[in-house]
Amino acid sequence: MVRVKTYLVVVHVAGWLLFMAFPLLFMNGDVSGGNAIGVLLSPYYWLFCFTYAVLFYLNGYLLFPWLLLKRRYLVYTLITVILYAGVYFLQPYDKLVRRNELRRKEISTMPPMRDTQAPPINSDPGSMPPPHDEGFDNGRNPRPPGGPPPDAPGMPRRYFPGPGAANFGRHKPFDTTSLFLFIMIIALSTATKSIQQWQLTEQRATQAEADKASAELSFLKAQINPHFLFNTLNNIYTLSVMKDDNAPDSIMKLSNIMRYVTDDANADFVSLQSEVDCINDYIELQRLRLGKKTIIDFGASGNIESKSIAPLVLMTFVENVFKYGVSKHEESGIVIKISATKNEIIFFCENSIFQDINENNRTGIGLKNTRKRLEHLYPGKHLLAITNQNNLYTVNLTLQT
Repeated sequence: MVRVKTYLVVVHVAGWLLFMAFPLLFMNGDVSGGNAIGVLLSPYYWLFCFTYAVLFYLNGYLLFPWLLLKRRYLVYTLITVILYAGVYFLQPYDKLVRRNELRRKEISTMPPMRDTQAPPINSDPGSMPPPHDEGFDNGRNPRPPGGPPPDAPGMPRRYFPGPGAANFGRHKPFDTTSLFLFIMIIALSTATKSIQQWQLTEQRATQAEADKASAELSFLKAQINPHFLFNTLNNIYTLSVMKDDNAPDSIMKLSNIMRYVTDDANADFVSLQSEVDCINDYIELQRLRLGKKTIIDFGASGNIESKSIAPLVLMTFVENVFKYGVSKHEESGIVIKISATKNEIIFFCENSIFQDINENNRTGIGLKNTRKRLEHLYPGKHLLAITNQNNLYTVNLTLQT
C-alpha cells in the first residue's frame, strides 16, 4: 500500500511539473532566456497553475465520488458550468498571455545600446548621414515643430501599434483556449479517478474471490478432519475393547496424527514427508486392528523431503481404502505407493472390491471435498483417474510441483 501511494505521488508531481513547464516553453518565444524567470515571478503564472490544479483535485476527489459515482448527473453538470464561469471570470490564461505580451513590448521599446566612442571622420560627403528634416522624422512621420528628433540621443523609440493592437487587452466574448484547457483538465481528472476506481473494484473482486476460496478450503478441512478423527477413534476403541497390548502405541500414533491435523493442516501446503508420516501412522493403526487377513503394501520413494503438498489430500484416499477395501470374512489386499520425481508427486492406491459394499458410499463427503481442494490448490496442475475394473478399485493421482 505504501509503495502504491508513493507511486501516485510521484506521478502527480511529474504531471504537474510538465503542465507548469508548458507556459514557459510557449511564452518564452524569441525573447531572451530571462523572460522565463519573468514568467515564473509573475503572479498570473501561479494564478494559472493554481486555478487548474484546484479544478483537477476538486473534480477528482469531490465531484467525481460524490456526484458522478452516485449518478447525480444534473447536479454535476450544473456545478461544472459554475466552475467554468469562475474560470472565465478569473481569466488565468488571458492574464498570463497579456502579461507576457506587455513584457515583450517593454523589451522591444527599450533604447538601443549606443557606442560611446566618437564616430570616425569620413571625408566622403556621400557617406555622411542625411540631416534630419525639420518637420518629419526618419520614418517620415510628422512631429511637433521645434521638437527634437525621435531618435535623438536620450530619446526612446516611438512605438506605433499595428491594426490589431486596438483590440489588445479587451476581454474576449468566448475564449476557446480557456474552454479547451478547462475541458482537458476535467476530462483528465475524471479519467484518472475512473481508472483508480476500476482498479479498486478489480482488487476487491480478486480479494473477495481469494477470501471465498480460503473460506471454502477451511470449510473443506473442517469436514475432513472430524471425519478422519472419527474413524481413528473407532479403531482405538476396538483395540481397547479387545484389551490389545498395542493400545498405548496406538494412542501415541494417534497423538502424532492429531498434532499434524491440528497444527500443520492449517497451512495451504506442508512438507510431503509430514503427509507420508501421517499416512504411515494411520496404516500402522489399521494393521493392529485388521490382523493377518489384510495384506498391506505401502511404500514411499523419491526425494520426499524436498516436496510440498496440500495437507490431507492423500489421506482421504487412504481412509477410503481401509473403509471400503477391507472385509471381515475374506482376505484382502491393499496397495499404497507414493513417489516423488523432479516435477511431480505420484500417488497410487488399489484395493479389492467386495459385493456387500455399496458403490455410492465411495463418493462420500471426503472424496468430493478432495476433488474441490485439488481444483482450488492445483488448477490445471493435477490429474486424478479413478477406475473400477476387474474387481479392483484404483486411484491414480499426479500433482505437478
